Amino acid sequence: MSATTHSLPPPGAPLDHFVDDAPFDPYATEPMTKAQERIYLASQLTLMWWKFKRHRLAVVSGLFLAVLYASILISEFLAPYNYTERHTDFIRSPPQAVHLFHDGNFIGPFTYGLTYTLDMEKLRRNYTEDTSRIYPVRFFCRGDSYRFWGLVEGNLHLVCPGEGGTLFVLGTDRLGRDMLSRLIYGARISLTIGLIGISVSFGLGIIIGGLAGYYGGWFDLLTQRAIEVVQSLPHIPLWLALSSVMPPTWSPLLVYFGITIILGLMDWTGLARAVRSKLLSLREDDYVVAAQLMGAKTPRIVFRHLVPGFMSHLIAMATIAIPSMILGETALSFLGLGLRPPITSWGVMLNEAQNINIVVLYPWLILPVVPVIAVILAFNFLGDGLRDAADPYR
Repeated sequence: MSATTHSLPPPGAPLDHFVDDAPFDPYATEPMTKAQERIYLASQLTLMWWKFKRHRLAVVSGLFLAVLYASILISEFLAPYNYTERHTDFIRSPPQAVHLFHDGNFIGPFTYGLTYTLDMEKLRRNYTEDTSRIYPVRFFCRGDSYRFWGLVEGNLHLVCPGEGGTLFVLGTDRLGRDMLSRLIYGARISLTIGLIGISVSFGLGIIIGGLAGYYGGWFDLLTQRAIEVVQSLPHIPLWLALSSVMPPTWSPLLVYFGITIILGLMDWTGLARAVRSKLLSLREDDYVVAAQLMGAKTPRIVFRHLVPGFMSHLIAMATIAIPSMILGETALSFLGLGLRPPITSWGVMLNEAQNINIVVLYPWLILPVVPVIAVILAFNFLGDGLRDAADPYR
């Protein structure tokens, strides 16, 4: 018998007029196009990547954060000066312009020399450019010595001032330290404290919230009352109390980890409640009962089957929690109760901008707030894109 095609009768036509040599197959479908087949056979990660690429703002934010986090690996190389290097002749120098042309002739990136006069009326230095002195900017050059990650001695920098000149692109602080170099070094502390803090809070939130949602009963009751007590406490006074517990004799490294643990302990409650509510709604599903009947242990059911079911929600909460921890460290250091010199972070740098008179006279001292705002916005945009991408069928 020759191959025949199946087609439905025209609308309104009687079925007995529909004659076909082969039986009618109601499940017959047309072959998929290559584009449809590509989507149908794509893996979950591939679908997530396609969906994420459509969120342009999230992609840009992700690239921006990737560059920032990559830069903290080579902060010593990127910074033109060592962050502790003092230039006593250039205390609170304003941002220095980088020029390309001198008297109409192209020279390349260079800076002019700086001279200052004392203003006895306002008790400040007034800096002016000396156009007779030209200092070409050097690249991949030898400059201030440093210990790379505190281990290896080095003095190679991406960019250096000209011999005998200065390169204060963002100005200097009250001790004559370069603001740009301190911003680059401070990013290592401010950015990593959020990642370590979110690891602590996520570990506590998922474990405590997961057990409370899966078991319920008296454990859930105690957990919810404990969460309510922690959330009822005002955060700033609690931060101050916990920070004051740390001995002043601790090294900067111990203070860093102490602040990280404090921020993690304060931020786990919201995640724990979110995980609990999700598990309460999912624990009665058929696949959970099937896993229990097959003898699966509780940790495997919770972390292998239940938690991945609302991973998009966890991703969104993580991208919101990281900037909140960066803000927490910034606030503590700004109040003088967080990280302390000689360690530097964006919050420590902002500590010098507490006095409004200082900000009016030296506005560049408040520049560390710019990367804080940029990072927080980037994390929020990235979270929106990841949340949507984690559920590509939505």
